[in-house]
Amino acid sequence: MAGAASQSAESRAELLAGAVVLAVALGFLTWAASGRVMPGGGYEVTASFPDVDGVSVGTEIRLAGVPVGRVAAVSLNPDTYMADAVLRLPQGVLLPADSAAIIQSDGLLGGAYIQIQPGGSPDNLAPGDEIEEVQGAVSLLQLMMRFVDSQGDAGGRTP
Repeated sequence: MAGAASQSAESRAELLAGAVVLAVALGFLTWAASGRVMPGGGYEVTASFPDVDGVSVGTEIRLAGVPVGRVAAVSLNPDTYMADAVLRLPQGVLLPADSAAIIQSDGLLGGAYIQIQPGGSPDNLAPGDEIEEVQGAVSLLQLMMRFVDSQGDAGGRTP
């Protein structure tokens, strides 16, 4: 009889733990659907980069270091051979028409993000507009190789 009571207590504990896990998962999905993780509102602008190394769908967009949006899509433009990125921004973030989009590295081993530098134009970008001032990703490996090559050339010279 004591064994049956023990099994019943274990079953209740497992049922309670399962309900808590389910409630937490449901809460997370509700929070995500509210737009904090999976934003549904806002507007989109495009930017064509020569190189988007490290940028993919979901990459963070920052303005003054503050996350303000995410990359909604990245594709190759077959006419220009540039990488077209669709940037999703919230309605409350209005960018001057002459703003710049720069791919930055988040530390030596970190990922990439897109930094927006606002311009000074009195006109704002409208949904569907293109950010024309862009700077693509800078490869740390390529920079180091250039440095090594330049040091090798300087060391081989005779005065």
